[in-house]
Amino acid sequence: MSGEKSTGCVYLVGAGPGDPGLMTVRGTELLERADCVVYDALISLQILNHCKRNCELVDAGKRGDKHTLSQEEINALLVQKAEEYRCVVRLKGGDPFVFGRGGEEALFLQKTGIPFEVVPGVSSALAGPAYAGIPVTHRSLASQLTLVTGHEMEGKETASVQTNALAAASGTKVVLMGMGNLREMMDQLIQGGQAPETPAAVIQWATTARQRCVRGTVATIADAAETAAIGSPAVIVVGDVVNLAEELDWRKHLPLVGRRIVVTRAREQAGRLSQLLYEQGAEVVSLPMLRVVPPTDRHAFAEAVVNARHHDWLVFSSPNGVQKFFDAFFAVYEDLRDLGGARIAALGPGTAAELRKRGLMVDVAPREAVAEKLIEEFDRKKDDFGGLAHCTMLWVHAQQARRLIFDELTKRKAIVDECIAYDVEAADSLLAERLLAQGTDLITFTSSSTVRYFTKMGLHLPKGCRVASMGPITTRALKEAGMRVDMEAPLHTIESLVETICCAEKE
Repeated sequence: MSGEKSTGCVYLVGAGPGDPGLMTVRGTELLERADCVVYDALISLQILNHCKRNCELVDAGKRGDKHTLSQEEINALLVQKAEEYRCVVRLKGGDPFVFGRGGEEALFLQKTGIPFEVVPGVSSALAGPAYAGIPVTHRSLASQLTLVTGHEMEGKETASVQTNALAAASGTKVVLMGMGNLREMMDQLIQGGQAPETPAAVIQWATTARQRCVRGTVATIADAAETAAIGSPAVIVVGDVVNLAEELDWRKHLPLVGRRIVVTRAREQAGRLSQLLYEQGAEVVSLPMLRVVPPTDRHAFAEAVVNARHHDWLVFSSPNGVQKFFDAFFAVYEDLRDLGGARIAALGPGTAAELRKRGLMVDVAPREAVAEKLIEEFDRKKDDFGGLAHCTMLWVHAQQARRLIFDELTKRKAIVDECIAYDVEAADSLLAERLLAQGTDLITFTSSSTVRYFTKMGLHLPKGCRVASMGPITTRALKEAGMRVDMEAPLHTIESLVETICCAEKE
């Protein structure tokens, strides 16, 4: 930290090389509380989903020779925003101090008396080769790593990168921002004494679904990159370690590698689906169509939770309902036994799993998260608990839930009270169109609500994008919205949806 704390603080944060999963925990925490974010062109836009609703987003837009703002304008902007806000995040691709002009910005902030903090990020110089199966160091092959830029600062009279010295250096050489003069650079290395047969590789869009890698030698890599139409942004690697890629490309065997998949679930629910898709190699784009908010009548919700112990049955319609119910429950009670002896019903495996996390066994739970299936399961098991007539039941659900559960339980002479635990509303669409415009291979819909808000936002499927549905209710909503369904999970579970997607990719 530098300077007096008389103004806001500017955090120079590294966004990583492209894969949102490589964003640091500290960087994510700062984005969540930032009042303003000034971001570069090459960051993953979905990282900005971490920002709060009223955060000001400023596109600094520096990429190669195309600048939305000059460096001097960015410097001035950071000072201006620090005078307006308490927390300003300057979000830079990779690591801010690795050829990212972060040092220049930090010096300017220090000279103008603006407090700042540096949050390192994962550099593409290391992550790019790693995602292509190339270790930049290896005990037997490379004990030295040389990192250089292929894009020197304009106006410099003497180049900092001495080609002869670079050619003579042992170990691995990694070049960032060098695609504009790749052929010239390789020729200069050979003229400086680099063996023409030295292995070389170029990795474009490293760590993303668009990642492509071509390999050759110092003498042939420019032709290979040109033939494959490899352009910027790319990482250039020179050295014997490149030959290890054939054995160590750990991603090539994953079924969803190279696939960009959109998850439309609310952020509170998206974690498990995103994780499973990511583990299968996909670049996962979190694009929540809705967000969970408190119910309109918070007093009625609190009262229902307090009186839950007086019911014979608790019926939960969703994992969100379970979470919100027990958050409120433990705000009043200290012991789970205060819940009483109620039987438990859950709409589907996901809701049942959320209850089991809290040590609760489920008496009734269909294999599919469909209201009709829950009623069928009640009927099938009615002899186990003597039917539902005159039973008091508390139905915990979302404000806009289908009424079928209430109606059918009432028909069976149960006394049903309602506990509206939460509501849902459309998520911010600020980044939705821009993220979809970047292209996607597949978009997942896990409920009719995600479909409804997708159409309500006026969004459209990107060209060539396929659609995956989790269950018949969602499929029906998609078809009613005029969208095709390319695949439907046979079971209404996240695991079944991911398995369905993986199987479709193998065909």
